[in-house]
Amino acid sequence: MADYQDILTEKRDRHAIITLNRPEKMNALSHNLRAEVFDAMKQFELDESVKVIILRGSGRAFSAGYDLSGTPPDEHSYVDTRSGLPGVGPIHPGQGQWPQHLLSGYWQIWDLTKPVIAQVHGYCLAGGTELATMCDLMFIAEDAIIGYPPVRAMTSVDIIYHPWHMHQKKARELLYTGDSLTGLEAVEVGWANRAMPVEDLCEVTEAFAERIANIDSPMLQMTKRQVNRVYEIMGIRTSMAVGADIQALSSVRPGGGEFGRISREKGLKAALDWRDGPFEDYGKAPPGTARPSAATW
Repeated sequence: MADYQDILTEKRDRHAIITLNRPEKMNALSHNLRAEVFDAMKQFELDESVKVIILRGSGRAFSAGYDLSGTPPDEHSYVDTRSGLPGVGPIHPGQGQWPQHLLSGYWQIWDLTKPVIAQVHGYCLAGGTELATMCDLMFIAEDAIIGYPPVRAMTSVDIIYHPWHMHQKKARELLYTGDSLTGLEAVEVGWANRAMPVEDLCEVTEAFAERIANIDSPMLQMTKRQVNRVYEIMGIRTSMAVGADIQALSSVRPGGGEFGRISREKGLKAALDWRDGPFEDYGKAPPGTARPSAATW
């Protein structure tokens, strides 16, 4: 495997583990981190001894969202060359390169021949939910906090996955409020597969990966492809592409720059307090977990 900066990789029995490794930033999704995740998945795709991939986070959270502390969006290409994605160069937010870039990356997980299990604990917010949800399966700690708060004041979701993973009414509730669910609630609505005490999460997830690995690789790959094709016929790719277009429009709506203005003038923490204060949440952390850094989401 390559020498990665922001992730850890290992193989155990017939499964591989990719660990997001920016614990000091609650695994905020930098451009480099996402590129390394995609690269590692491709490497494990070529490894015949690996039948299932587990994606997890180090430290106190799976991921608190995209890293908002890096280079301004009009000054970077978003892409490390290892991701296999084209750079987009300087952009205007209304043109939609950002959500289209994200979607192109996450389709790489969908298109892998091998199943990917997201192992979620602590906070899983905003971009973190997109990464976890685009995996084939999600195992989650009972007390995890999962949600998409940016819809409160920043933009609509980059990846419109909610209607594909839960009842329409629940999808609307979460998208209209930016509210979060616990791990137990995520399972109840169909967003995640199984919830368990956090101390059991690693053992149960790895045991299930080995259970899947009992299926021979060609059969497993054909089954994943079969399920993918059904959802593609139903329109999942088109709906997410349209959702990305709408996200771009939401970013240039009147008032769409207020969060950014507050962040520039008063700091990101002030902007987050402005966004989430009326809802009186997201200051309540899972046990043993501090509020997400003001450099994420």
